[in-house]
Amino acid sequence: MNNTDVLIAGAGPTGLALAVDLARRGVACRIVDRAPEPAGGSKGKGLQPRTQEVFDDLGVVAPILAASAPYPPLRVRIGRVPVWQARMHRRDAATDAVPYPTVVMHPQWRTEAVLRERLAELGGKVEQGVALDGFEQDGQGVTARLGSGEGVRARYLVAADGGRSSVRKALGIGFTGETREEQRSALADVRVEGLGREHIHVWVRPGRGMVALYPMAGTDTFQLLAPLRPGAEPEPTLAWYQRLFAERSMLRGVRLTELLWSSHYRVNIRLADRYRSGRVLLAGDAAHVHPPAGGQGLNTGVQDAYNLGWKLARTLAGAPESLLDTYEEERRPIAAGVLGLSSDLHDKKTIKRDPETYQLTLSYRGGSLAAKGGERVPDGQVELAGGRRARLFDLLRGPHFTLLSPDPAPRVAGGPEVRAYVPARPYGGERHTLIRPDGYVGIATSSAGELAAYLAMV
Repeated sequence: MNNTDVLIAGAGPTGLALAVDLARRGVACRIVDRAPEPAGGSKGKGLQPRTQEVFDDLGVVAPILAASAPYPPLRVRIGRVPVWQARMHRRDAATDAVPYPTVVMHPQWRTEAVLRERLAELGGKVEQGVALDGFEQDGQGVTARLGSGEGVRARYLVAADGGRSSVRKALGIGFTGETREEQRSALADVRVEGLGREHIHVWVRPGRGMVALYPMAGTDTFQLLAPLRPGAEPEPTLAWYQRLFAERSMLRGVRLTELLWSSHYRVNIRLADRYRSGRVLLAGDAAHVHPPAGGQGLNTGVQDAYNLGWKLARTLAGAPESLLDTYEEERRPIAAGVLGLSSDLHDKKTIKRDPETYQLTLSYRGGSLAAKGGERVPDGQVELAGGRRARLFDLLRGPHFTLLSPDPAPRVAGGPEVRAYVPARPYGGERHTLIRPDGYVGIATSSAGELAAYLAMV
């Protein structure tokens, strides 16, 4: 029987982001995935501004931005006749407070590849082709059975194994919501001949349906999206997709030349009744599945991992077990709200995207870890004592807590690592502002006693 602190089932963006966060904290972690090789499809392709901030902290934003781009304008045609053009996202300029203001297109297979590379830099790896076949838990941990025949003893198990999560089902946790069987779409990555890449191309043929081609940033491929008519069953062949495209676009000079990956999905809108059962926690699609409108699913999963990573590490280091209960307390209401937003965008069939979808305004206000905080900390220049200036995100980057305070950090036995700075502007005065490792204000108070009590909880 081999031992580890955390076993992660599922190596999609959520599981990989969690593995990276735990690895940089020195937590012993294994991540297994039943697929024999990494997934190859574009799937989720939009990275929201808040997720880019998370990736900045995890050390992967540079390679992601180097191969990504803002969404190009969307052009709708009937045959060759343009009927409408618009942008899905505003292209805002970076500011001191928001360094990553624009949604960028980056195919999911590449996001996963960048996270795997970062995990390797930190000494970890994905165990591909290794299924989690079963598990039992007790008060001290989880005993897991892997498809390789190996037994693993972990202090915690995290299910990041997707919307059909076998872990969630084994726990008997309800997945409340709906599956819209009549709302199905075909999705594929294709190469195309005879089509420019300066637009998202959409064709509508009355009575036949719609087909769209998204030029995937940093590649020579397009993502094809087409709603399916009732009773239609997609075939995973180039010929089938070519027929679908020709029928709906009515174009003769454009041809699909290669099918790289294909899938089809039904619209699911579901939320797990609980995020935790003893020593097992759910994250990402295992906890919530979204309609694709607004690009919220992948991004919400990554931020689940970002919230959970530091809490697992602190609990393993001796913080109160109740700290892990705040994961569900904070993240489940966020997922419920985001589900409502993406469902509304889907039902209205609108391409309108605004700051509400960027996930920068989400907060944990009012929770047990945010009674006097809970807001995302904006970036910006901070003037420190002695006249030194620093970018706030540079001070926050890493697994530590950050304290902006006129006094040194209070010492709490067994407490977290806190890096303290004496600021002059804009955080000066007698106030202690403690920023959590996930970039949210934990507490802002003038009382050293309240600050010490907070640090004792985490």
